[in-house]
Amino acid sequence: MHAGSSLRKAREQLGLTYRDVERASYDLASLHGRPEFILHLSRLADIENREVTPSLYKLYALAAIYHLDPHEICRWYDVPFDKHFADSTHIAAPSTHLSAPPSSMQLPMRFDPGFDPRRTEQLSRMVERWGELEGVLFNGAQRYRYGYIGLEDRMMDPLLKPGSLVLVDPAQRQVRNSGWNNEYERPLYFIDVRDGYRCSWCLRDGWSLNLQPHPLSPCKPQVLRMPQEADIVGQVVGIVMRLIER
Repeated sequence: MHAGSSLRKAREQLGLTYRDVERASYDLASLHGRPEFILHLSRLADIENREVTPSLYKLYALAAIYHLDPHEICRWYDVPFDKHFADSTHIAAPSTHLSAPPSSMQLPMRFDPGFDPRRTEQLSRMVERWGELEGVLFNGAQRYRYGYIGLEDRMMDPLLKPGSLVLVDPAQRQVRNSGWNNEYERPLYFIDVRDGYRCSWCLRDGWSLNLQPHPLSPCKPQVLRMPQEADIVGQVVGIVMRLIER
């Protein structure tokens, strides 16, 4: 069944005629002040019967009128928005930046009876069943943000390699100048530097923020004024990193 047929089936299950849908789309366009939401009869017929792909506005209108999840309609058109986070990990970028969070996360739901959390194991062999946990459970409260370390960013290399993904906690923005025993305990911060982002160790001296690279990094330290030139986005609390670069 192609996408147009699925949309026609959804409309018919609601008992809506073409005229009903057109009238509802006018109401939606009036509500948002955007005529692009309007679905004329001829366009609706083309979408259902001629496999014409609706525009972004008309797709939203169909989702609202038919009470459907827009992501589900997009899957009918083979556009998997729910996989954007996983797909983006295969696409590199030169600059460090914030990244949109995943819409869902895959978690182990049942382990093999022989699984012992005290031992190092190959996890894929020890999980009997995986399940999808909706990202809204995590992202609704805006607790965490995601950052991507650009391929040209060697500020923390080799501790944090280019192409890594980092989990950032915006609730932890206070720079700690001491209190760690080694470089692995020293807090990493994700920093907005106005023309981009940095991820590094930091020292705070009054209104000055010192961005300190790893000793083996080819990058030089930076001193920026806060808040004119830099803001702390948050502390890095998790890392996904390839040990071998692409």
